[in-house]
Amino acid sequence: MLFAETAAMHADIALVRRAQANDRAAFNEIVLRYKSKVYNYIHRMVPSALDAEDLTQETFVRAYMSIHSFQSRASLNTWLFRIATNLCIDYSRKNRRIGDLMTAWTPETGADEEELEREIPDVAFDPQRLLLNKELGARLDEALRALPEKLRTVVLLHDIEGLPYDEIAAIVGCPLGTIKSRLFNARLALQKRLTPYLGGLA
Repeated sequence: MLFAETAAMHADIALVRRAQANDRAAFNEIVLRYKSKVYNYIHRMVPSALDAEDLTQETFVRAYMSIHSFQSRASLNTWLFRIATNLCIDYSRKNRRIGDLMTAWTPETGADEEELEREIPDVAFDPQRLLLNKELGARLDEALRALPEKLRTVVLLHDIEGLPYDEIAAIVGCPLGTIKSRLFNARLALQKRLTPYLGGLA
């Protein structure tokens, strides 16, 4: 797996360098590699499939326009998710129909997020595994959309897309401890909502 990931990273770097040299075919290859992944992420962030498609296209338009500024300190994967996440945040700000999606959420204990910025063990709950089951996957999508945006972002990037904490922190612009506490709270909220459907899977 590590070899495959390293090979993919080197392939991405080669494509970026070609794209930075104005090779349109190389950028088209980047789009082919990542369009489905970016779309799936965005569609779990926004309710409308049409809007998700538009935001996916805008992600790659912005990536194309700024490809010359891309540096390999971040992976291509992380860079694209950062663009997509920023677009989703902008979308939410412009399309608030049910409350304020960006307001601070606190767990039922009443502790605020600042108090939770510490090392927190993972909850024994695996959203990625639930996606393998069609019915549970549909329930998970519903539960994800019910989460506050900042919790949904972190659990999607970590548990669904497999990004490490430090890359997520760079994408959303939060301290590492905040990312961990948001992930912990997101998993608890999802597990609570999905418990009636989990049976022996939880």
